[in-house]
Amino acid sequence: MAFNKFQDFLGGLVARQRDRFSKSGTPDIEELLDSLMGNTGEVSAIVAARELLDVYEGLDDEGKKDFFFNIEKNFNAEPASVKLAFDTFDSDPSSSNLNRLYRSAEPRRVELLRRLNQTPGAAHDLVGMRKDLLGLLRDHPELSAVDENFMHLFRSWFSRGFLLLQTIDWSTSAAILNRIIRYEAVHAIKDWDDLRSRVDRPNRRCFAFFHPALTDEPLIFVEVALSNEIPGSIDSILNDAAEGDIDPTKFTTATFYSISNCQPGLKNISFGNFLIKQVVQELKADFPSIKQFVTLSPIPGFKRWLDCDTEEGSADLDELKAQMRSLDIVADNVAEYEEAIRKLVLNYLLLAKKGKYPLDPVARFHIGNGAQVQQIHASADLSEKGLAQSYGVMVNYLYDLRYIERNHEQYVTEGNIEFNDKLKASLLKG
Repeated sequence: MAFNKFQDFLGGLVARQRDRFSKSGTPDIEELLDSLMGNTGEVSAIVAARELLDVYEGLDDEGKKDFFFNIEKNFNAEPASVKLAFDTFDSDPSSSNLNRLYRSAEPRRVELLRRLNQTPGAAHDLVGMRKDLLGLLRDHPELSAVDENFMHLFRSWFSRGFLLLQTIDWSTSAAILNRIIRYEAVHAIKDWDDLRSRVDRPNRRCFAFFHPALTDEPLIFVEVALSNEIPGSIDSILNDAAEGDIDPTKFTTATFYSISNCQPGLKNISFGNFLIKQVVQELKADFPSIKQFVTLSPIPGFKRWLDCDTEEGSADLDELKAQMRSLDIVADNVAEYEEAIRKLVLNYLLLAKKGKYPLDPVARFHIGNGAQVQQIHASADLSEKGLAQSYGVMVNYLYDLRYIERNHEQYVTEGNIEFNDKLKASLLKG
């Protein structure tokens, strides 16, 4: 109760300060930076942080770019302090001197971000700020050091211990349900009826991670279909009309058919691994009959890889790629080439690499979490998006609870990819 009263007090201070701005004009962002970094009082620092975040939000694209270049150039560690701390540690490598060196080497912009995060609602603003920064990195890679500082702090602020798992159903607030519709990134939700079919039926579940600092904002969510077999197409899930004849005690399979990250500003802050593992535990508790946990996943990088004329180190694979590129495959005739496409997709998933890991981003995620490639399905997603990505092919990744940790360790250390033995006949030698 006392904490809530203090938060209300701070909120009132911030509101009055905003009102003052609207009457006196927008303060200079350089002055606000100096004010925030010079403030030692807790309340004054909170108010200064809100001032700066509000002014930043009102900047145009060029102004935001200038802001990031400013903190990249002028908010680094002090070289003299770093040298002094290093010399001290070099002569006496004690733990306390190591800590001193660590503090001295930390860029001042890290402390700037910490101070900004003190004010009510700052987490939402900072996630949006990093989204702006990510949009600049391609043309301005010199800002990557600033992004590394954001990621360092976000990994702490959004660590697993702060995440809250919530079941999304028809009783969930309209604000959250509306965001689920908007953030769905794999299979678009057409309307409210479509949403209800995904969250309010006995053979459907939806789970999301939330963070206390982002009110009603899901970080990531997963949609699950419960059935008696592994599904081979997305239509069999999205267009399933079964209702009253479902016996939930007979479900044997849970299929994760859509996983959507909701906050672009939290890119590369991993939540999916934790989400899947916790959802598996939730489903096991509610449905003891479920023994199989699989995905039905898109293959977003396949067509792009196929169209790229690069050698894969296997004459057979290179030849198959060349043959496939020579064909005029469209929606009307894709069924004629299912066997060849399925075979090529399997070899893409297992042999096409980025370093020692799979080139395909979805494969990299699930295999990195300890799953194995289970089944390849042709004509599984004949939507415009599915055809453009992979000629309609989808893949089941199997989460075998007995082997998840073993698979994960072998993948991380050796780049090893586990797959169903039944697929070996279609695998070309790399």
